[in-house]
Amino acid sequence: MEQIEKSVRQRIVVLGANGGIGRQVVLQALAAGHQVTAILRSPEKLAIADQHLEIVKGDVMNPGSLTEHFMQKDTLISAIGRNSFKRTTLYSQGSKNVIYAMQESGLKRAFFISASGIEVNPTHSLLIRLATRFILQAMLRNMYADQVVMESLIKSSFIDWTIIRPPKLLNKPKTGNYRVSLNTFLDNGISISRADVAHFIVSNLINKAIVRKTVEIAY
Repeated sequence: MEQIEKSVRQRIVVLGANGGIGRQVVLQALAAGHQVTAILRSPEKLAIADQHLEIVKGDVMNPGSLTEHFMQKDTLISAIGRNSFKRTTLYSQGSKNVIYAMQESGLKRAFFISASGIEVNPTHSLLIRLATRFILQAMLRNMYADQVVMESLIKSSFIDWTIIRPPKLLNKPKTGNYRVSLNTFLDNGISISRADVAHFIVSNLINKAIVRKTVEIAY
C-alpha cells in the first residue's frame, strides 16, 4: 500500500504518549513538523521538550478530562494499553470515553492500537497457530476480550477510525520497511517494532484509503 509521507501540518493529540508506541508517535510527529498535544495521567513522566509539543493532564477513564484537549485538533492517536492478566475495561471503557469526547469536541479522525493476537491468523504455521490459541490467547484472554469489545465500539461509532493490529512488538529502530494489509490477515505477520508502527501512523495521517479500515502490520 502506498504511504503518504508528505502531509500538511496536523494538530495531533496522543493518548498513551509515554508508552512504547505513543512515545514514538510523539517523537516522529514532531520530527515531521506536526503540532502535538500529549495527554497523560502523569504529565511529568514524559521527558520530551519541543516548541511544538504541549503536555497536559488527562485520563481516558474520565471523559471530562479529555474534551477540552480534543478541541480544534485534526487527528487523535490512541496508544493506550498495557499487558493485563486481570480483567480490564481500559480498552473498552477508555475508547468509549474517547469517542464521547470526540463527539463533544467535533474531532472525527482517530487511530486506535489493538492487537493481531485477538484472532488466530490462518496464514501462520500450525505451531504458531496453536501457540496463539492455547498460550498467547490464554495468557492475555482478559486483555484480548476487552480489545474485542473496544473494536466493536469503534466500528459502530460515527468517527473516521483506523484500527492498527500489530503482532509481537519489538523495541527496535524505525526502518520504514514493513508490510500491511487492510481488513484481512497479513501473511505470516510475526513481529514489528513500536517505532515502525508509529512510522506507519505518522506517514498515513491523511490517507483516506485506511479510513474505517483495520490494518495489520508486520515485517
